[in-house]
Amino acid sequence: MTTVTTLRIARPTEHLAQVLRFYIEGLGWSILDAFQDHEGIDGVMVGLPGAPYQLELTFKPGNPAGPAPTPDDLLVFYLSGKAEWQASVDRFLAAGYKPVSASNPYWDRVGLTFEDPDGYRVVLENTKWFS
Repeated sequence: MTTVTTLRIARPTEHLAQVLRFYIEGLGWSILDAFQDHEGIDGVMVGLPGAPYQLELTFKPGNPAGPAPTPDDLLVFYLSGKAEWQASVDRFLAAGYKPVSASNPYWDRVGLTFEDPDGYRVVLENTKWFS
């Protein structure tokens, strides 16, 4: 792999429309691609155009997706600029999402955590990644 390798995280959901709203209105992402009835499964890929990461949400009628594994299964976004971080927080709040307490108190000290309708969590961390 290289630094230009694209990462797609795929996961099932029983609440496709509600989860899409969370990532589109909350994170400001857009629909990158979608498919219907591919071997009985519908799917939508969301993310930022050109970003090396995306989330694929799939739905299969009659196939329970189950709950999120744990409160520590996180997507963490490092937003080092205070204005960018606050704009991201404000977007979630304007969409009607409230922060939740993180399982690990570290995340509450450095940012805010939001939970999608399936129980998966997104952390908006207001620091720079250490690369």
